[in-house]
Amino acid sequence: MSHHKPDQETEHAPGYGAPSGWSPKQARRIERTPETTAPIVYPADEDDASGLHIWDTWFLRTRDGSIATIDGWRVIFSLTAPADLLPGKRHDVATIRYFYSRDGQEWHCGGTVFEEGKAFGSRQWAGSALYDADGTVYCFYTAAGSREGPLSYHQRLAVGAGGSVETDETGLEILGPFDHQIMLEADGDRYETEAQSRGMIYTFRDPWFFEDPKTGATHLLFEANTPVPEDADCCNGDPTRQEFNGSIGLATSPTGDPTRWQFEGPLIDAVCVNQELERPHLIVRDGRYYLFISSHRHTFEPGLEGFDALYGFVGKSLRGPYRPLNDSGLVLTNPTAAPYQTYSWLAYPHREEILVSSFLNYYNLEGLGIDDVGNLPPEAQFERFGGTLAPTVRLTLDGDRTEVRGTLGHGHLPTPDEDLPPTLRERLRESDVTGGESYAGTEN
Repeated sequence: MSHHKPDQETEHAPGYGAPSGWSPKQARRIERTPETTAPIVYPADEDDASGLHIWDTWFLRTRDGSIATIDGWRVIFSLTAPADLLPGKRHDVATIRYFYSRDGQEWHCGGTVFEEGKAFGSRQWAGSALYDADGTVYCFYTAAGSREGPLSYHQRLAVGAGGSVETDETGLEILGPFDHQIMLEADGDRYETEAQSRGMIYTFRDPWFFEDPKTGATHLLFEANTPVPEDADCCNGDPTRQEFNGSIGLATSPTGDPTRWQFEGPLIDAVCVNQELERPHLIVRDGRYYLFISSHRHTFEPGLEGFDALYGFVGKSLRGPYRPLNDSGLVLTNPTAAPYQTYSWLAYPHREEILVSSFLNYYNLEGLGIDDVGNLPPEAQFERFGGTLAPTVRLTLDGDRTEVRGTLGHGHLPTPDEDLPPTLRERLRESDVTGGESYAGTEN
């Protein structure tokens, strides 16, 4: 790790419509370093017999953010599509399924979460899930498109409330019926509507439930875009740059009811920097609020050089102000040789470390760009797409600095009392001290 005093006061930038912004000056510092680059990963040795493409994934959590354990079982939710569908078409038919495990390594598919035809939208995109104290399951999701009419990309924040969990020695089942409600639609003031959008991608999605440990207040984070008038005094008046207007939205429940929300202003915006701040989520540690998002190389303003990566920010309260981790915001990216190997990262704490889950995306591209994949023959597209859970990445977190420590197995979600193996660096250090055998190769 670089010699940088932890928690030194990297400047926070004001946002266009938020108290904090991700500024072009900060984004220009983005670069791959050993501390921010994951190792090359490969598909798991065993064949995937699920018959599914699996991508964006999240956990069943309790109100305090802990991963729920129910009679020894834990649950993840994933966007899924039939594995015989071309990978680039999977978002058009996405369905949320759940998987359960005792050891956090072998996952069993429990089926679709919602009854067929009951959820809003023609398909459902990412969200979060709450296992409340009374045993009720709330599944927050993005309602994409409409059940009627042609395929569209209209997005609303929705919830399926009232589910329950049943378990026995052989498995776990999530049961309905769910009461589906549209929680929030973009207001056109704080958050851009689809009609207002001038950018390449419209976003109003990815609801993430969060209860603030300092205040006890109940919140919902989500991905959005900030409305920027064409005559706005920003981005040097360049309307093309103004189209890059991603933000992290916030809503609050006055009573703690997970189905009733009121808009607040965004926490961070990236006007003039990035158009898409996907899947925002929070970790609170040592009194600091760590806010993470995923983003793509192609959603950065053309004058900036970013990567498909996990980015992060830190503040002293939910509302900030926030400054970027590692000076630039870059926390974890793919190696140069495999720039699209994983995506849709989700960070969560495990003892003194931060673990990061994701899915295996496109690999073995042999120099092709991501936009070239759709021009390949179908067989070549399937050969280069993972569509499974990726290896879990281990990070250290020290003030406003992070460092990659190595990886665990594909989709490995350690139990709370599980000791993680030492990294190669630690094994080498132990070897030097004891005079034992030396090690070679990559870290775990």
